[in-house]
Amino acid sequence: MVEPAAIRTRALVKRFESITAVDGVDLEVRAGECFGLLGPNGAGKTTTMEILEGLQRATSGDVELLGLPWSGHATELRARIGIQLQETELYDKLSVEETVRLFRSFYPRPLPVDEVLAQVDLIEKRAAWVEKLSGGQKQRLAIACALVSDPELLFLDEPTTGLDPAARRALWEILRKLRAGGRTLLLTTHYMEEAEKLCDRIAIMRKGKVIALGSPAELIARLGGEEIIEIGCEPPLPAEAFATLEGVAACLPEPGGFRLSVHELHATLPRVLEEVRRRGARPSRLATRTASLDDVFVELTGTSLGADEAQAAAATADPTSDSKRGRKARRDAAEPGR
Repeated sequence: MVEPAAIRTRALVKRFESITAVDGVDLEVRAGECFGLLGPNGAGKTTTMEILEGLQRATSGDVELLGLPWSGHATELRARIGIQLQETELYDKLSVEETVRLFRSFYPRPLPVDEVLAQVDLIEKRAAWVEKLSGGQKQRLAIACALVSDPELLFLDEPTTGLDPAARRALWEILRKLRAGGRTLLLTTHYMEEAEKLCDRIAIMRKGKVIALGSPAELIARLGGEEIIEIGCEPPLPAEAFATLEGVAACLPEPGGFRLSVHELHATLPRVLEEVRRRGARPSRLATRTASLDDVFVELTGTSLGADEAQAAAATADPTSDSKRGRKARRDAAEPGR
């Protein structure tokens, strides 16, 4: 018997008055994989997540989780999924253990407190008040609250945003162990390195549509070049100076110069430098590196996901933004029968 997909959507659409936030999204997330949903602010990824989580209703289209639609199966599905939201507000004056016990009370067959705390490495903090925890510890507690029902499917909405590098990497290890234990993970993130290291497959969204889908390696291969040359010149040169050179697969403008996707760096770099010299210019900036998922994102969306993160605060002031709609969806989540 073929195991059903953990998540399946068909022609998913969500409109807010004149704004189409999700525009015909088809997704299939396999059981047991870590799947990343990426996109610039306003791409529709948070709205898509909240429809999948049962926090928002789709305008049209079909959604199935674990082989079941939300309609008629909401109670069963809520017991089989776990959700870590972008902003999890916990009670400051409860201890870590009391918080987990509170969330355990919501489910018919919860995991033991010690087992949940061990999964997120919080055993030693069980007696600490929530307000005394570090940012990384609070994120781990939020994940613990999502794990108490022993979910088959776990939603993680930007789980490491705001954490320092050490705390972020510690959380990565926890997520890897959850994935190795057989759980299906769906995550959004503003960190391309995180997506590249954790995700088996990734969907990139833009303007409500999925514009690319594949493993990190497959997406990077679509660039057409294995290496990147970042170059700026004085005086500035036009894109055509590099775009037609042998070995250059793509030439993308960026502040102060160009980002070149190239084959055979050892042969292409001398050609690039010779062309700069031939045109009477000199390099003002030069760097080389291996192509990454961020390069794919830039080519597809015209912006870096890391740069996009800096715009997130401004986006929350926009009533049509994903983050603003997300907070409203969470306020509405208590509606019975969802």
